[in-house]
Amino acid sequence: MVKVVTDSTAYLEPGVAEELGISIVPLNIHFGDEVLRDGIDITAAEFFRRLDRSPEMPTSSPPSRSTFEKVYNELSKTTEEIISIHISSKLSQTCAVANAAAAPFLGRCNITVIDSLTTSLGLGILATAAAKAAAQGKSLGEIVRLLRGMIPHIYIVFSVETLDYLERGGYIGRAQAILGSMLGIKPLLIIEDGEIVPLEKVRTRSRVIDKLFEFVVEFPHIEQMAILQKSPVATEDTLLLIERLEMVLPEMEFPIITYGPVLATHIGPNTMGVIVYEGMV
Repeated sequence: MVKVVTDSTAYLEPGVAEELGISIVPLNIHFGDEVLRDGIDITAAEFFRRLDRSPEMPTSSPPSRSTFEKVYNELSKTTEEIISIHISSKLSQTCAVANAAAAPFLGRCNITVIDSLTTSLGLGILATAAAKAAAQGKSLGEIVRLLRGMIPHIYIVFSVETLDYLERGGYIGRAQAILGSMLGIKPLLIIEDGEIVPLEKVRTRSRVIDKLFEFVVEFPHIEQMAILQKSPVATEDTLLLIERLEMVLPEMEFPIITYGPVLATHIGPNTMGVIVYEGMV
């Protein structure tokens, strides 16, 4: 049976990885010289608490090659086929490290590394689909085709409160960040082809909610969606968005999920967004 590997940026409900046999490789979070393994040494809640009192902005880095090799080596004892699906290569070098780690296994284990072009729940949806397909006896090629078909149907749109993280990540220039902060601009961003790109500029939280609402209701068929923020506790803005969505999409559920430390190093705290998986009709 094909074995599935993903990374710690994937959002999976508690117990799902164990139930479906998904191996999770942790990325690293850096606070100065301190290196913490995402999801092992630090949780999302701990990360945001620490961020509130830390004088320095954290960074992230991919897992080491040896970390991947250990996982692949262990799995290769029970399978000859592994699919390793990871955070967008535009947001992290994780895919590149995974490919390097897979190379020595050529000839004894077929390891296919997939760039998900997404992260968070988007990556979690793909890893879950791969594991379920593997459990049904699908071949590696069939699972790869399934994922390649799903990837273009996953969308993440969000608004940020501070432009500092986007500036540091090179997504906007310093002049843009200073001017944007002075004008109180809250850019609406989308992960498109795996990259964070500007979608629209808005100035108030109410307009952010309007835009997120408009984005979601444009889809004629939504298979799964969630509201993205740093805490699972609903805010006033979240409740307002859910209330509006429920009026138009009464059959849908709108779970609130937290985004993890790695994505937070790119977009900062106090971000609000939506993730939509448009089912393939």
